Amino acid sequence: MAGPGTAVVRCPMLTAPDSTSTRPASGVCHGTLGELFQGPLRPGTGRDIAIVSFPVDRHSWVYFTPGAPAGDEPSLGGKAATAARLFLEHFGLTLPSGRWSTHSDLRVGVGMASSTADIVATLRCLFRVFSLPYDAGAVIRILSEIERADSVFLDEFALYLSGRHRVVQRLGTGIGFHTAFVMEPGTVDTATVTPLLQRHYRRCAAEYEKCLTDLLKGFASGDPAAVARAATFSGALSQEVLPKHTFEAVLAHREEFGADGLFVAHTGSLVGYLFSCRPAPALKGELSAFFRSLGHQCSFAQGGFA
Repeated sequence: MAGPGTAVVRCPMLTAPDSTSTRPASGVCHGTLGELFQGPLRPGTGRDIAIVSFPVDRHSWVYFTPGAPAGDEPSLGGKAATAARLFLEHFGLTLPSGRWSTHSDLRVGVGMASSTADIVATLRCLFRVFSLPYDAGAVIRILSEIERADSVFLDEFALYLSGRHRVVQRLGTGIGFHTAFVMEPGTVDTATVTPLLQRHYRRCAAEYEKCLTDLLKGFASGDPAAVARAATFSGALSQEVLPKHTFEAVLAHREEFGADGLFVAHTGSLVGYLFSCRPAPALKGELSAFFRSLGHQCSFAQGGFA
């Protein structure tokens, strides 16, 4: 079923549920806290928009219970339902009777990759339902038919072309951060702003080339401080084209709070601090008070993998 050259990876998690059991099959996928980098892949052109998503320990869950009554309300979102249909068509399968159910702690429209995580969780659930070996190539092909995507289908950092759905470079699992962040009001339509971003990327080609080079060096050397500095640089470059209202204030107080750097959702509404060490309870209180003074509720989460 997989095309030539497609890697089919057997995952021990993707085992079929006992047909006599009422236990549901499940699929889980993490979301993101925006990106550590978003910009051109190559200097002098904005055609290929590259991202290094910032995975967060918050998730989308999808369940399918075979034989259970389907219920009156649709339980999969539109994109997840499309993903399920494409999965069944791709593998030539028919879904048995049963009930879908979902849960997510990812906010929609702020830069947490909620829709991509929903799609990937749905596909992972279906691999379990049918006891199929996990096919990462099929996941990418289905995503490419639905939307631009983050690399949440990978359990590691990656330099990724979201429009082309291509992994340029895997960056491993050696970097992790504790975060304190806020969500500004409003949403950004990525498709609408893409031409604006591409013009900005061409104007600032040298700066983006340096930013990406520094980021990749930080990952290669396992240096979270270097990664945080590059992420801060990427956020500052983004500020020139899609500004966040709180970015300048957050940047100005970075040293006061001892943060290693900043991160943003480049086409979303997240702004926050990166800490290589867990903030003490007293510091969390200070951070909460600071963000409240800016008119926002502070949240804390662990990002990355280390």
